[in-house]
Amino acid sequence: MTNNEPIFQAFQLGELELSHRLVMAPLTRNRAEADGTPSDLMVEYYTQRAGAGFIIAEAATPNRVGQTYPNIPGLYSESQVAGWRRVTASVRAAGGRMFVQIQHGGRVGHPDNSGLTPVAPSPIRLPEDIHTPSGRQESVLPRELDRDGIESTIADFVNAARNARAAGFEGVEIHSANGHLLHQFLSNNTNHRTDEYGGSIENRIRFTLEVVDAVAAAIGPERVGVRLSPDGRANGIEEDDTEALYPVLVAALAERGLAYLHLVFAEPESALFQQIRALWPGVLMANPRLGWGVPLPEDGGKAAAEALLAAGADLISLGRAFIANPDLVRRLRLGAALNPVRDSHFMYVGGPEGYTDYPALDDERADAA
Repeated sequence: MTNNEPIFQAFQLGELELSHRLVMAPLTRNRAEADGTPSDLMVEYYTQRAGAGFIIAEAATPNRVGQTYPNIPGLYSESQVAGWRRVTASVRAAGGRMFVQIQHGGRVGHPDNSGLTPVAPSPIRLPEDIHTPSGRQESVLPRELDRDGIESTIADFVNAARNARAAGFEGVEIHSANGHLLHQFLSNNTNHRTDEYGGSIENRIRFTLEVVDAVAAAIGPERVGVRLSPDGRANGIEEDDTEALYPVLVAALAERGLAYLHLVFAEPESALFQQIRALWPGVLMANPRLGWGVPLPEDGGKAAAEALLAAGADLISLGRAFIANPDLVRRLRLGAALNPVRDSHFMYVGGPEGYTDYPALDDERADAA
């Protein structure tokens, strides 16, 4: 029966006893208040999905200048911490536990979203328009972070991590993927620096390692995960040394005793995936490459998850399947049909539609009765 499959086996993640190996991935949904405070709707959304067992909450910015899009939650003000505390308390009461992803957008931002000019490792513009409250606008030239800016940004990550703990999160995930600030330092098409943060691989990974070390020193390495997207092309990233860079970065991270490493769009047959698995001594979480802009598989990605587990992953994060199915784990255990994901327009428009109105199995049966 399905409950004997590897995907449903219990797993120990640090102090957390997980009843299965599925994780709800961090998913930007643009439902926070304008000031970055988590909303009532967010409390409802995450509580509906508490059956995931372990949730990584959506990207929260550590400071104003790091804000990417409108209605993105933050972790730098008292009201934001209080709002997140309502979320974690409700999820915990429903049996779930949460980490939160800390994400600085870097050049992925706009003055109409944050009130500030975005910052980046180098003054290189995002090669695409960006969403703002008044619609899509051309990106702006970011300001290059100087040494003081780098140090203050690291301090903001530390403050956000401490705020996350005060808000009731079990830990944090440092976002060094998908073309945001830390990834911009890693990639040589966005990092043209000539100081100790640019040029060689050892220099380009320095900022990620300094952020991780500072956050780990503040809240404990066992409460810190890191997300990477090797060869990821999001937000204008074009890596030309993926196979050389990531083994060096992963080997350095492997010395730090972190909670987990989270690989985005992982492919079990990839030589790089296998190399990272061999280098990484701890918990490896993998997010399967299911294709964006194409229908989700009828199994919600279960077969892809099983393939990654067989290839050496310990935990599997799923995104869209959890968006459309608040009771995804229960549906998979029962072999029940999954709700289809609605058009991507509903991912980010705000309001309950396409957010909290996906039915659970019991709701579907009640409607059919």
